[in-house]
Amino acid sequence: MKNAATVAIGLATLTSLFAAQPGAAQTLRPDQQAFRALYKEMVETDTSITTGSCTALAGKVAARFKAAGFTDAQITPFSVPDHPKEGGLVVVYPGSSKTVKPMLLLGHIDVVVAKREDWVRDPYALIEENGYFYGRGTADMKALDAIWIDSLIRFKQQGYHPKRTIKLALTCGEETSWAFNGASWLAANKPDLIAAEFALNEGGGGRSDGHGKLVISTLHVGEKTAINYRIEATNPGGHSSAPVKENAIYQLSDALVRLRGYDFPVMLTDTTKAYFRTAGAARGDAMGRAMIALSANPADTAALALVDTDKSYHSMLRTTCVATLLDGGHANNALPQRAGANINCRIFPGVSPDAVRDQLAAVIADPALSVKQTDSRGPIAKPVPLDPKIIGPAQTLLAKYYPGVPLSPMMSTGATDGIFLEAIGIPVYGPPGTYGDPDGNGTHGLNERAIVKAVYSGRDYLFDLIKAYAG
Repeated sequence: MKNAATVAIGLATLTSLFAAQPGAAQTLRPDQQAFRALYKEMVETDTSITTGSCTALAGKVAARFKAAGFTDAQITPFSVPDHPKEGGLVVVYPGSSKTVKPMLLLGHIDVVVAKREDWVRDPYALIEENGYFYGRGTADMKALDAIWIDSLIRFKQQGYHPKRTIKLALTCGEETSWAFNGASWLAANKPDLIAAEFALNEGGGGRSDGHGKLVISTLHVGEKTAINYRIEATNPGGHSSAPVKENAIYQLSDALVRLRGYDFPVMLTDTTKAYFRTAGAARGDAMGRAMIALSANPADTAALALVDTDKSYHSMLRTTCVATLLDGGHANNALPQRAGANINCRIFPGVSPDAVRDQLAAVIADPALSVKQTDSRGPIAKPVPLDPKIIGPAQTLLAKYYPGVPLSPMMSTGATDGIFLEAIGIPVYGPPGTYGDPDGNGTHGLNERAIVKAVYSGRDYLFDLIKAYAG
């Protein structure tokens, strides 16, 4: 998931049955041992775009479903000739009802590239240490992928007969904007195969207090759109012994300084209003009171000033744009003829990429510089409804597994493949269950990790949640 919504909740006052420190040992049930073996296989199969293969992992998963008794007709691998290593898999668990629409479990199996020399541990080995699972994809999102797979296999083993057909789509390409995207391809080419009343995806979960205790659970409802732009300065250049003021690097630098000082306007949806109310009440401190005040009145400048000091809250309130790549010049002894920067924007639901491009141009305020959109990952993200049929069962089971922990809807500040499903009429939600630490657990970065206790308790929670939705 692109920045899967790291929401720093510095709480320590709520209680939970799962209040043990993350390092606490845990004796595994036989079914948990089988799950761990699946999780290990997934993490240890490299699915990065440069050195890995999603197709290889999809094949291993298909073999597991076949061994569990699923028929060939229920297992559909897919890929395209131009991207043979970026394949995926769709699995169908038939329901008994002809009137209740299916549900879909969505998961990307690709991961961000990890360099062994930069990591403390081998990124493509599942290592359990001090209450954490370490490895690339442990948090984003192979734990949830493994939970989806494991749940369907356990349903089969237990002879479960749901009313609602349960579909699973494992796809590649979520972590890149230029490779083959399986979710996009399925939506465009196999919409009937993945047709569903709603889908469950990544993005939800919750946050711990940093010491293993869950303090707030979140239901992901809506997300931003990820778009890249290029700001570029060009001029004739010349010999470096005769510098001029109109230097492309200086012009670009001035533009980036102006961009750094700009905040897009505050925007709120029903989801983010509910989040700030719920999370603010749970905190019970000055920040919490400011969150509640801002949810009631977005024009409250004093509340906004405090809430904006938290980078995650700041991002939830608006479109954000940040420089991520730089290039410029062509020789050590020549004035630069060209200098450019990639600007990665996370666009608030309902805002058009063209409007953001125009605002970037207005902010840098230099007609000599160009601002161009360089990619289009998918359709514009739209607000997703707060459906009581989704929220109700999630809340009920939360009281069973995590008593005393509040549930709040939350808009992701990142972007997921959910936008492709929403474009064909399938609302997408990220359920609670698993959870992470306030620091983000190294997602997309070094030494990625998942809380062991959160993975196992989340697995049990989500198993029951799928059954609650499927009937």
